[in-house]
Amino acid sequence: MYNFFTLRPKQSAYFIILFLAIFSAIYNAFLPLHGDEAYYWMWSHHLQNGYYDHPPMIAYLIYLTNFISESQWGVRLVNVFSFSIAALYIFKLSSEMFDEHIALNAVIIFSSLILVHAGYIITTPDSPLILFWTLSLYYVYKALFDNKWSDFIVAGFMLGFMMLSKYTSILLIVSIVLFILLKRRDILFNIKFYTATIIALTIVSPMLLWNYQNDWISFHFQLEHGSSESFKISLSSTLEYILGQFMVFSPVFAALLFFYLAKDKLYIKEEKLFFLAVVTLTTLLFFLYKSLFKSMALNYAAPAYVSAVILLAYIISRHELQKSFKIGLYIALFLTLIGRFGLLFYLEIFQDRMYGNKEAITLVEKNAQAGDAFYGDHLTITALLEFYLKGHPQADLAVASRFSQYDMWREIGYLKNGLVLTSDAKEAELTKNYKNVRLVDTLTVQKGPKGNKTFYIYRVSDAIN
Repeated sequence: MYNFFTLRPKQSAYFIILFLAIFSAIYNAFLPLHGDEAYYWMWSHHLQNGYYDHPPMIAYLIYLTNFISESQWGVRLVNVFSFSIAALYIFKLSSEMFDEHIALNAVIIFSSLILVHAGYIITTPDSPLILFWTLSLYYVYKALFDNKWSDFIVAGFMLGFMMLSKYTSILLIVSIVLFILLKRRDILFNIKFYTATIIALTIVSPMLLWNYQNDWISFHFQLEHGSSESFKISLSSTLEYILGQFMVFSPVFAALLFFYLAKDKLYIKEEKLFFLAVVTLTTLLFFLYKSLFKSMALNYAAPAYVSAVILLAYIISRHELQKSFKIGLYIALFLTLIGRFGLLFYLEIFQDRMYGNKEAITLVEKNAQAGDAFYGDHLTITALLEFYLKGHPQADLAVASRFSQYDMWREIGYLKNGLVLTSDAKEAELTKNYKNVRLVDTLTVQKGPKGNKTFYIYRVSDAIN
C-alpha cells in the first residue's frame, strides 16, 4: 500500500494534522475577515439559543476562542480546532474500521482537498458542523457495532451538538435511520438507542424553543433560502453541482469513489461499508435533487466527504489503486495550492467580497467625530464595522437590506447622527431616513481581474424616525 510518509501511520497522520493546524493559524492572520465571519463574531457577543440565520453553535465556539484572541486569526481558531479534531477522528474511525495504513491515507485525502482548506480559512457554521458530524459519525458507529452504553451516551451528546451547528445536520440523522431500518433493525429494541435519542433532543430543545417563541423564523428562512419557489427543472444548476463535486473532491478522487460505489455490490452487502456509503450518498443525492431546481453552493454537501474520504481510502487499498491515488493527490494539492496562493496574494480576484473592506473602515475611522454612530448598508458591512473599528462599537443598518439578526434586535429610534459606509451610492435611500446626508469620502479598489468597486462614506444627521 502506498504511504506518503516514512513514519509509522499514526505518527504521520498526527504530523499532518498538527502541521496543517499551525500553518492555517499563521496563514489566517494575513487574510481580512469575510463579512459573514464578522457577522458570526458579532453573535458571539450576544449569546442566545438561536439566531435568524442559523443555530447557535458557531457563536458559542467563537465566544470561547475570543478568550484567546479576537483578531482575525483568533476568530478563525474555530476552523483550526474543528477541522483538526475532525481529521483526528477520521483517523480513529478509519483505524477501527480497517487499519492504520488506510486511516493515514484517509487523513492525507482529507487534508489535500480544496474544500477542506477553504474550511480551515473561512469561519462559517460549516466548521462546527464538520466537527460534530465527524464526532457523531465516530460514536454512532461505535455504538451500533460495539453496543456500549458509553458510546451511545456520547453519541447522543455529539448528535445534539451537531444539530445546534447547522440545520443540514438532519441529513446525518436521516442516514443513521436509513442504516438502522435497512441493516440493524435490532437497534430499535435497544434501550440505549432511546437514551441517546433523549440526550440529543434535550440538548437541541433550547434552540427549538427559541424558534417556537420566534414563530419558527429561522426554519422558515433556511427553507426559503435553500429552496426554489417553482419546480421548474434547471439542468444547468444540476450540471454545475456535479462538476463542482469533481472539483472540490479532486476529479480523480471523485471518479474513483463514484465508479466503485456503483460497480461493486460489496458496499451494499458489507455492513461497515454500507454504513459509510449511506452517510455519503444520502447527503450527495439530497443536494443533487435540490440542484434540479436551484443552484447549490459547493459547501452544502461538504459533510458527505467526511465518510467519503474513509470509503475512498478503503477503495484504494482494496483495489490496489496506488497510481490513481498519487495522481488524485497531486491534482487535489495543485488545486489547493492555487486557492491558498490566490487568496493570499490575489484576494481582489479570488474573493473580491473580502477585498477593500478593512481599508474602507480605516477611512471611516479617519472621518469619525466624537459621539458618531456607525451604520452600513448590508449586514456584512455592518458587522465588519463592529469588528474593525476601535473599541468594537455597536453598529446597525441605515438603509433597507435583507432581513437579518440586526432586525430582530433593533429598537425604535435607533437612527442617530454619524457615518454610513456603503458599497454602492446610496444617497437617495439615505434621504428617506435622514434630513441631512452628505458624502464625505470614497474609496475605489479593484474587483475581479479587470473591474473595480467603490465604497462611499456619508455623514448623516437629523433622523426621520
